[in-house]
Amino acid sequence: MLSPKKVKYRKKQKGRRRGKAYRGSSLSFGDYGILALEAGWITSRQIEAARVVITRQMKRAGKLWLRIFPDKPITKKPAETRMGKGKGVPEYWVAVVKPGRILFEFEGVDVSIARRAARLVNYKLPVKTRIVIREGAE
Repeated sequence: MLSPKKVKYRKKQKGRRRGKAYRGSSLSFGDYGILALEAGWITSRQIEAARVVITRQMKRAGKLWLRIFPDKPITKKPAETRMGKGKGVPEYWVAVVKPGRILFEFEGVDVSIARRAARLVNYKLPVKTRIVIREGAE
């Protein structure tokens, strides 16, 4: 699973997921991309599951870029614990995603394989996605 090696603070506040993504909203590396259509938190496990799906569909041909990284810790308190006594310990890491953000990019495969990979990735992620294709890649 992906997680930061070192962070300045162990715990973060929840924050708000408002607005659209301006950074990371265009294809930079590959010919095909998977674009988020809604806001959400994507865990490191979900990112890994999506990565596995794409690499299996591409049969390890071509190249894949992960454009998101889980850098936000999510804390949880143990079950059946009384209120108070501070914030819980960090449990897992998430990437904050806004609509318009490119999540994955890949190249070196046929359009039909790219579309099938994008459809299967959509099942693995908690946000709605769609495929974007670079001009002239088809």
